[in-house]
Amino acid sequence: MKQAQKGLFISFEGIDGAGKSTHIQALADAFKASGRAVTLTREPGGTALAEKLRQMVLNDPMDALTESLLVFAARRDHLKTVILPSLNSGQVVICDRFTDATFAYQGGGREFDLTTLTQLERWVQSVDGVFREPDLTLWFVLDPRIAAERLVSARVPDRFESQSAQFFDKVHQAYMKRALEAPQRFAQIDASQSKEAVWTQLIDVIRNKKWLNT
Repeated sequence: MKQAQKGLFISFEGIDGAGKSTHIQALADAFKASGRAVTLTREPGGTALAEKLRQMVLNDPMDALTESLLVFAARRDHLKTVILPSLNSGQVVICDRFTDATFAYQGGGREFDLTTLTQLERWVQSVDGVFREPDLTLWFVLDPRIAAERLVSARVPDRFESQSAQFFDKVHQAYMKRALEAPQRFAQIDASQSKEAVWTQLIDVIRNKKWLNT
């Protein structure tokens, strides 16, 4: 009898303009080509409720606590409705951002209290007595100034994309802190390189974990 496949939870992280979106679909396609079922999702978002909260977070003025509460409310619904059912059925869940982004943007950029964020993280991501977090986080590392140059003509900026270079410096430092605290989960991807070189780094990480043979 064939053993059931274990679900995999992979998150993509990085500041806006780092280029992660280019590779999310490619990784999903690689897993599908190997025969795995894939759920491709994002945060804030991923469910009807969470997408409504996303629009509020990205566009409506609010303080850092309100912002954080809305993001974690969206995350709880996302976990319960999409992520955990998919993992439990053996799927690969690939998520564009997860809790590391909250610590980076709200904790770093907004300088919101990290103790409060840590408590929210524990409450929201503990389901049936088990703390749920990604098995792997691919962090696209890029100088905030280069990222800003990439975004100039990309699209109309939202409430976060329009922040100052100083804001994104703090976001970058917060990501670095998270990576140092969880080296077993984080894989740093040098996003300053060509699209092809970035993909090679990414897929090598996945292959080294024996999750893909192709």
